[in-house]
Amino acid sequence: MTTPNPVDAGSGATVAAPFPEAPLIPISPWGEGRPQVGDRAFRWLANGSGLLIVAVMAAIGGFLLLRAVPALKRDRENFFSYGGNWATTDASAMHFGISDLLKVTLFVSAFALILAMPVALGVAIFITQYSSRRVAGALAYAVDLLAGVPSIIYGAWGLYVLAPELRPLATWLNRSLGWCFLFADGNASIAGGGTIFTGGVVLAVMILPIITAVTREVFIQTPREEVEAALALGATRWEVVKTIVLPFGRSGYISAAVLGLGRAMGETVALLIILRGTQAAFGWSLFDGGSTVATKIAGAAAQFDDQYKAGAYIAAGLALFVLTFLVDALARGAAAGTRWGGR
Repeated sequence: MTTPNPVDAGSGATVAAPFPEAPLIPISPWGEGRPQVGDRAFRWLANGSGLLIVAVMAAIGGFLLLRAVPALKRDRENFFSYGGNWATTDASAMHFGISDLLKVTLFVSAFALILAMPVALGVAIFITQYSSRRVAGALAYAVDLLAGVPSIIYGAWGLYVLAPELRPLATWLNRSLGWCFLFADGNASIAGGGTIFTGGVVLAVMILPIITAVTREVFIQTPREEVEAALALGATRWEVVKTIVLPFGRSGYISAAVLGLGRAMGETVALLIILRGTQAAFGWSLFDGGSTVATKIAGAAAQFDDQYKAGAYIAAGLALFVLTFLVDALARGAAAGTRWGGR
């Protein structure tokens, strides 16, 4: 609505009357400056949830420590360096350590990670940069389905289906590259398939969905204006991936790999089925057998009726708990330091 301006009434010009100033609305029915009840409740809930997670982690660590200390006091060996046979029947003189268990755990997990990382990177690049939306959705769904397969299915499939198919490759690697300690004769039978080589391949399939999913979500966040600008300047699709997508998503890809490593170190049932336990020393060969920390604990469940016997395996579980926590913290630090893809 317009009204004549008193100053310019003679000229007939009109100007818009100013709107009246809107009244201030208090942010809370309890008075200005005080948060609403819902805001305070949400803040308390969020803070309580965070503290609850920390408390649960501390409770788990404390429980493991309390149950492990009595057995560690009776251990006649160095817990971290002893890799011989576990002798826990005599509670007054126990002999156990996690040296070989940690070696096998880290070795098979690292081997699986080396196999899974390139495949996960290729799948993530294809889904986000090359494939059509329909194909990308179907492929992403298929990869995510791998995470839903039970571990016992992976173990049975790996030992009875995959191992016979891998036998010719394993034999060729052993004969051709046996001079290298990685492919030398191990303490497990290649023909039987119960080796780190078979277990690592199966473990790589199991951690592939985790690495692919996280990497895919990071690559999707690549700024579209940068991609379109590069294409407009004549860059090929691969040049866009190499100069924009990969630098942007590098930190997310590394974090995904470390998270996959943490998942691999804790795998139990599949490796328990595949790996052949042996009393021979671990020799850093892909054709060795052995036990990881998780499979050693799972395989000795019948001894948990005694607090000292159980304490020996709980001590091993505590070491795995701390190791996995450090790996996950490393992944979190890598992600937070670069804000998931910051350059």
